[in-house]
Amino acid sequence: MAGSKNHFTDGDAYERMMGVWSRLVGNEFLDWLGLPQGLRCIDVGCGNGAFTELLVDRCRPSEVQGIDPSPEQIAFARQRHTAKLAEFRVGDAMALPFPDDRFDAAIMALVIFFVPDPARSVAEMARVVHPGGMVAAYAWDMPGGGLPMEPILAEIRAIGRTALGPPVPEISRIDALHAAWEQAGLESIETRKITVQRTFADIDDFWATTTQAGTIRTTVAALTAKEIEAVKDKLRAILPADASGRITQISFANAVKGRLPR
Repeated sequence: MAGSKNHFTDGDAYERMMGVWSRLVGNEFLDWLGLPQGLRCIDVGCGNGAFTELLVDRCRPSEVQGIDPSPEQIAFARQRHTAKLAEFRVGDAMALPFPDDRFDAAIMALVIFFVPDPARSVAEMARVVHPGGMVAAYAWDMPGGGLPMEPILAEIRAIGRTALGPPVPEISRIDALHAAWEQAGLESIETRKITVQRTFADIDDFWATTTQAGTIRTTVAALTAKEIEAVKDKLRAILPADASGRITQISFANAVKGRLPR
């Protein structure tokens, strides 16, 4: 996440909560992008490096720069990235610390709804990519209910409690992403929906894994023990378990890509 006071501060908790989801969507996203090997890339809002690592493993870039506002996430990313190809630094998505035309591709994974001014961040990604280079992103479809923790948040709202969330959720709509790329002067714009699923041992596993970091942790911390049990009971009804007690959560993201005019 980048350019926001809502940044994550626990790389390990984020990995358990969102890192797995990030790679599930990221694999399909990278298939769709079809990036050739040897590119110079920037991962804007790299977080704990989950997507950065996937980018390195899958696309074999010649260089990757990871930017995130959270020192704790950057520290985690540096420890996990054993290939040592990627470089990580604290930075702002709305003011990238690189000159014009620096990269072949700029990518933002599960971040844009956290940026206070999404249009400015897209303009920054376009600025640091050379003519003909790619600018791409994917984000959970917040208004459409695609967020992995949406079942929990929906039930929290249903009992009259406030569920905190990213500051600009509407930017994750597929039409909003397309419009933002057009506004930044990008061309050959394409969008798509990516649907993924993840299985948990039971409701308690889903709850423990999903509420560990970010705004949902703050939201859950404000609940009473009675309210938490009431929400879990509702979840058991809407997320039925299989014969082994496991539940499967389906989530979906919207993706966009475009190129800087030559």
